Amino acid sequence: MPSWQGKSKGTTLGYSIFVGILKRFGVMPAYFLLRFVTVYYFLFSYKTSKYIFDFFHRRIGYGKFKSLFRIYTNYYQLGQTVIDKVVIMSGMPNRLSFDFDGEDHLREMVRLQRGGLLLGAHIGNWEIAGHLLERLETTINIVMFDGEHQQIKEYLERVTGKKNAKIIVIKDDLSHIYEINEAFKNKELVCIHADRFLEGNKTMTTDFLGAKALFPAGPFILAASFNVPVSFVFAMKESNLHYHFFASPVKIYDRTEKKANLQLILDSFSTEMEKKVKQYPEQWYNYYNFWQASSGEVKKNE
Repeated sequence: MPSWQGKSKGTTLGYSIFVGILKRFGVMPAYFLLRFVTVYYFLFSYKTSKYIFDFFHRRIGYGKFKSLFRIYTNYYQLGQTVIDKVVIMSGMPNRLSFDFDGEDHLREMVRLQRGGLLLGAHIGNWEIAGHLLERLETTINIVMFDGEHQQIKEYLERVTGKKNAKIIVIKDDLSHIYEINEAFKNKELVCIHADRFLEGNKTMTTDFLGAKALFPAGPFILAASFNVPVSFVFAMKESNLHYHFFASPVKIYDRTEKKANLQLILDSFSTEMEKKVKQYPEQWYNYYNFWQASSGEVKKNE
């Protein structure tokens, strides 16, 4: 059964062409070129497209023709998120605008001076969400798999000026847990995706869009174990030049009730994630069988 590999597509040359257009002509011409690049992925990325089609057709309920068209829209909006990321993080002049729902919840988290955990997903633009969090004027740590191709990552770091100083890389030796613990001790915020896992990682199961699905256990273990404020965050693109940021009310889970809270936190997160996926279905960038738990081909939790 194909599973998520923790890697992104694209080449350094492709990124450099778009960066050159952005610097000389701006966002809209880059979006125009993206239309043609999207056609290529639409026509030749069958391995990923079949899962997006299944999502639109079986889970969202679109007809076959509409589902096929939405594949193109999904790839196009994914490309836009990459372009927007470069624009925002590099400080290029732009006309992007933003709405904020729940910023007061996150400011409350900062005021509590206990650190905090922000759970997000591969919906909308995670990098934009991370950048917007700089408004909180506190230290942000991003927990992530080190799966992006090294050459692309180094190139984007040169362009955007963003280094890995505040990146916590998930490692097999679990050393990232100590880094996360240290961040909480320093009253810092920690952001992590809570919707994907690599094969062999511990998982949990819950209902999602009408079927059982596997989620990574790690983010929910953190939420149940560290006794820090928790919020679910998403940044959704609502037009070519406008984003909408969402943050749920802050909640602190009693670690003495860790076992009971684990499933509660997962169910709460999946409910919020499902709302966003239904509201913005073209912005869920999932390219593998998310519901493989129901196929019987993935081992159950111990």
